[in-house]
Amino acid sequence: MELSLKGKKILITGAGAGIGLACAEAFVTAGADVAICDVEQTRLDEALASLTAIGGNHYGQLCDVASADAVADFFANSVKALGALDIVLNNAGVGSPLVPLEETDEADYDRLMGINLKGVWLCMRESLKIMSPAGSGHIINMASALSKTTFPGAGLYVASKYAVGGLTRNTAVEYGDSGIRINAICPGFIETPLLRESVPEEDRAHLASRHPMNRLGTPEDVAKAAMWLASDASSFVTGMLFSVDGGWTAI
Repeated sequence: MELSLKGKKILITGAGAGIGLACAEAFVTAGADVAICDVEQTRLDEALASLTAIGGNHYGQLCDVASADAVADFFANSVKALGALDIVLNNAGVGSPLVPLEETDEADYDRLMGINLKGVWLCMRESLKIMSPAGSGHIINMASALSKTTFPGAGLYVASKYAVGGLTRNTAVEYGDSGIRINAICPGFIETPLLRESVPEEDRAHLASRHPMNRLGTPEDVAKAAMWLASDASSFVTGMLFSVDGGWTAI
């Protein structure tokens, strides 16, 4: 099956590296025009350079997805740059140290919920304001395998990602007959720059062993799933939490 996104206008948050950048590169290669954001200028510049090397039209902007004003500004500028908005991939997210819940603090909670949950809510809200009058569109949220299972020491992260899963499913039903589809991708442990920086090499084998396929995923593994969901091949799919986790949540 050839998955074409020719002419599609796609917005991606947190696309400076890792999964977000892999998705942006795959979308542009498939013919889409993309708008991307990140919170770091260096990463944003490097991502835009990568997209320029592929070709096509693209736009980039710094954006903190936890800020309603910043999100509204990014969406408005992206629509102006691309001319329309067909698909939104809410990818921006952060992790947290693995500690028992009693050792977490308010700053940990506020940061995780502000980006992982509030950021998705703000971007979904802005997407729906644009897509509802058009009667079409597709929102894809980046949830997690930890939207479906647990991991000791990751209580706040798990809570944020369960909430993203619930928000995805509930809103998909709410807008079921509107022409707007809403789904989420639930990756397992993916070998991103963030994971390589935060997890010592000797501990990565333990993370890989969580997956029956006994390896870490790659950003490209997730991008392939995002390609299918973004394409018309998934036209009868909404409210789904799509696992890309090497079989982890099948255990």
